[in-house]
Amino acid sequence: MAEEENVASKEDSPSGRMRKTAPGPSVATRGVPAEETMFLPSHDSPLIRSFEDKNENLTRNRWGLEEVVTFVFPKRYQPVYHDIATKFLSLLALHTRMEGHELADFISKNGISKATFYNRVLPRLRRVGMIKIERQTLVAKESMRKYRPMTIHLAKTFGNYMMKIGDSWLAEVDEARSKFDQQKKLAQFEEKEPEE
Repeated sequence: MAEEENVASKEDSPSGRMRKTAPGPSVATRGVPAEETMFLPSHDSPLIRSFEDKNENLTRNRWGLEEVVTFVFPKRYQPVYHDIATKFLSLLALHTRMEGHELADFISKNGISKATFYNRVLPRLRRVGMIKIERQTLVAKESMRKYRPMTIHLAKTFGNYMMKIGDSWLAEVDEARSKFDQQKKLAQFEEKEPEE
């Protein structure tokens, strides 16, 4: 009887196969969805320039736009998206905002597929917080037809997000090292105390 409650019918399954259902929410076993991931090569990878010295101190050099875009669209795995995103963000950085007609000019001048730009590149840049998209609802007087022009702005959210992760980790490491040093000093102090 309990076994029957755990098995879903074939009609309930999208593939038509029988599958067990556990009580409560389930997690897909296929891994993290692609739209939810970022490319994060190992810290000493030849794909990224060194950012710290041997003592774990940050170096003063900064990564260029193309290097930063690599973390969102890795050049090795998504060269077309990487190229489009780099060109678009370079142009956006000159103006800090772009209107719909400027986007159309960019797409036509660079021979980019509209579907690729609007369905792949733009949504991803928005999700990671590199850009912010605003829409206005306007109504044409003649036809009373509504349309929603788009304005795209550069956004700091991506940087704030990464800094929050980095700062939180650095705080954890500093606290752990500080506690370890305190315990070590306390142990040394207790060893030096004279016995009565």
